[in-house]
Amino acid sequence: MFYLIFLLVGGEDFGGNFENRTMRLDFFHVGTASEEHFALDQIVNDGPWAGNPNHMLDTLNRGKYFFQVQKDGKSLYSRGFSSIYGEWETTDEATQQWGTFHESMRFPWPKGPVQVVLQKRDDHNQFQTVWTVAVDPAARNVNPKALEPIFPVIPLLKSGDPHQKVDLLVLGDGYTASEQAKFKQDAERMAGYLFDQEPYKSRKSDFNVWAIGTVSQESGVSHPHAGKFTRTDLSTQYSTFDSERYVLCRDNRRLRDVASAAPYEFLLILVNNQNYGGGGIFGAQATASVNNTYSDYLFVHEFGHHFADLGDEYYTSQVSYNLGPVTVEPWEPNLTALLDPNQLKWKDLVAEGTPLPTPWPKETFESHSMEVQKKRAEMRKNKVPEKEMEALFDGQREFETKLLGEGPHAGVVGAFEGAGYRGTGYYRPQADCIMFTRDKVGFCKVCQRAISQIIDQYSR
Repeated sequence: MFYLIFLLVGGEDFGGNFENRTMRLDFFHVGTASEEHFALDQIVNDGPWAGNPNHMLDTLNRGKYFFQVQKDGKSLYSRGFSSIYGEWETTDEATQQWGTFHESMRFPWPKGPVQVVLQKRDDHNQFQTVWTVAVDPAARNVNPKALEPIFPVIPLLKSGDPHQKVDLLVLGDGYTASEQAKFKQDAERMAGYLFDQEPYKSRKSDFNVWAIGTVSQESGVSHPHAGKFTRTDLSTQYSTFDSERYVLCRDNRRLRDVASAAPYEFLLILVNNQNYGGGGIFGAQATASVNNTYSDYLFVHEFGHHFADLGDEYYTSQVSYNLGPVTVEPWEPNLTALLDPNQLKWKDLVAEGTPLPTPWPKETFESHSMEVQKKRAEMRKNKVPEKEMEALFDGQREFETKLLGEGPHAGVVGAFEGAGYRGTGYYRPQADCIMFTRDKVGFCKVCQRAISQIIDQYSR
């Protein structure tokens, strides 16, 4: 049961401005590396509203984009987010051709006309308005009819009223009709991994977890690099941006239609594959393959991107992005350019006397990691069995756990050079973290705090 809530939020009466259902504004995001355009697709009822009326305005300053629902120039609701387009525009492909991506902004259903204002970060990481849409819920182009559930919703963890909890929805792709019991078991197993990690472990009672299994004609999702192609309900696949391991769902409308049956703020897609792979974009989606030895790591790591806008801290793996010069502080809460050590964003967690930058065995790490990456690329080229790849990862994890767990600055918060796909210029908070390696070390203290801030935004 979902409850109507009437609370004062930022001086505004929630019940006076919104109804207890979700409005979904779908749009096309079109452009190249040098220009960007937006076009409205549809405005529909996206099911029950799960958000917390105590936190209508987002003050965390995360994500590449930011949208506001405004009335008479005053913001009633806002959220930061990132998108597949926002990553794609930094690839070589975007310099050669146009791309079109389908995206959504979701917010509580307004009772009267509003303006939806979309903003994007400029070269100084400041938000600037790039698109504005007038929305009248009584207009003929707004569909107030809720979509009938396409697949049943499975409650995995029910801690309370969705308005006062973080609502996580786990979806399955690449599962046949006879594999739906496996999907439920996989979803329960992956959720268990998440709640084994801090701060999720201590904050488990602040979450609801729902699951929806889609039905495919055959097991697994498409993996173009491996020469495997199939058609699944959500069209999730590997090889995003021509990266063999990057898994995303590009069929946003289908994804959102399926998800509309459940109250949710965050989406995770489990793909029924063994090959190592996953992906995560803040406020959009996270994915993980479930039949791999490292599925637990994948699930938790990729959810860190999606849930808290945590940046990748690794930098020796190949990526498809074009990285410009380091001139401004990155917005991700666990990355810094250390332009001014006295203004380090996590300085309050740094013990007195810790040097900034903080020494660590960088050259030894890089030498070993590069050798592993070379072997990995050759093994993928030869399409070796996945168990051989997992064995390579096992050896890498053993070496890195020992190397990063020793020394005077192991386990302390500082500024360790090498992060965000850059060997120089970006720094991470601790020598090791689940956002840096596959080592069983969990989240560093800075990442834990960033995650807790998101949990607070939706549960308190």
